[in-house]
Amino acid sequence: MLVGMANRWVGITIDCANPKLLASFWSAILRIPATAEHGDDPGWATIGSRFDSRPRLTFQRVAEPKIGKVRIHLDIEVDDIEAGRCQVENLGGRWSGERHDYDEGVVMVMRDPEEHEFCLVQYFR
Repeated sequence: MLVGMANRWVGITIDCANPKLLASFWSAILRIPATAEHGDDPGWATIGSRFDSRPRLTFQRVAEPKIGKVRIHLDIEVDDIEAGRCQVENLGGRWSGERHDYDEGVVMVMRDPEEHEFCLVQYFR
């Protein structure tokens, strides 16, 4: 065991069929620019950088299609849940039809252009 070793979360990699499409979608949703961390390799695309203060998202092309529900997903906080839903839909994503209203806020389960689930969350303040 290394004592004093600093571990840092630097990103999430998402398997997909079209890395450039998903990078463009998530770049617009999160307002994080795409980077050229993988050069011109069409099998990879990234938004953000490992040198940024927040984790990057990397998209990796895989041959097998998505089957079933993903066991991890992103939660994206929005100021207005309906405006967030419209933005997702305008960018090629969609609402799953699932909405949860809680005392602390609203959660809508969304899907990106390749059907990866994520949640839009509007917290009440």
